[in-house]
Amino acid sequence: MEKFAKQRLKNIIIVIFTLLTALGVSFVLQHYFTEHRHISTVFVFAVFLVSFLTDGYVYGVVTAVLGVVAVHYMFTFPYFTFNFSAPETIVSAAVMIAISLLTSTLTVKLKKWEALKAEGEKERMRANLLRAISHDLRTPLTTIYGASSAIIENSESFSEEQKLKLAQGIKEDSQWLIHIVENLLSITKIDSGKVKIIKTPCMLEELVDSVIVKFKKRYPEQKIELSLPEKFVLIPMDAILIEQVIINILENAVLHAYGMTRLCFRVYTEQGKAIFEISDNGCGIEKDKLEKLFSGYYGKTEEVSDSKKRNAGIGLSVCATIIRAHGGSISAENAKEGGAVFRFALDLEEEENEQQI
Repeated sequence: MEKFAKQRLKNIIIVIFTLLTALGVSFVLQHYFTEHRHISTVFVFAVFLVSFLTDGYVYGVVTAVLGVVAVHYMFTFPYFTFNFSAPETIVSAAVMIAISLLTSTLTVKLKKWEALKAEGEKERMRANLLRAISHDLRTPLTTIYGASSAIIENSESFSEEQKLKLAQGIKEDSQWLIHIVENLLSITKIDSGKVKIIKTPCMLEELVDSVIVKFKKRYPEQKIELSLPEKFVLIPMDAILIEQVIINILENAVLHAYGMTRLCFRVYTEQGKAIFEISDNGCGIEKDKLEKLFSGYYGKTEEVSDSKKRNAGIGLSVCATIIRAHGGSISAENAKEGGAVFRFALDLEEEENEQQI
């Protein structure tokens, strides 16, 4: 209901603004030219614009009627008198209303076609995501089933060390499955509007400390080169979701950046925003994959280099969903010296913005 009211207000503003602009242009033309036929053309164009920019037929028809009234009351001799029986008045009204109806009809059909196209694209993305998820879940589930079956059916033939190794594999794959499910839940909840992002001021250092601790539990041997601003930085955010974004990007580098020897995590402030930058010196990202990196799907036959677990870009899709829900932006590129660079930007606390200005 609120959305409908906002759209109606927008349409009314378009009508008023367009008519006022047409009146202003017509007064200028009347002052500089003796021939007034071009004034009718101005209002015909106004009717076309309103019919194209608004929803339905009503606003275009209303603009056409008001345009006819304006032309024949203000810009047709004798001025400031009504004479709607004149043939030119009837013809003008008919032409403007016809233009309004035709344009509105075409606009309505165009919007319906765009809506159908958008829905078709969503269905395609859902199908792609479903195929990708099926692939991602099958591999760890197969491993878990195989390892657990081996322990149950052939327990006596394994040493304690071998059993421990199989159990460790089960644990790692179970953690991976939990991670995928968490990512999928984040996407579906935010996209469906069930989760409203509640931003609270968060200290950058506390956020980064929490991220590093959680990341080190998963990848204790992976070193991270850290660079943070020296000054105190407050960022409005949902800290748990932003932690998930950073961990997903760091994990993406660990799993997919073949040949990586350096993983850098840098945060800096610029023009009222906090810029989070995570870079590596690994294999980089293929150009044809950069455009769809945050879509949640690489393709049926495509694989990311050195993918221990493919994950089909689901983690990066989660990142994009969370950052956009915060009103921020996210991007990825290949570094000139090699490797990949991921960046996302969030607005700083308003007080800090004022100090920077």
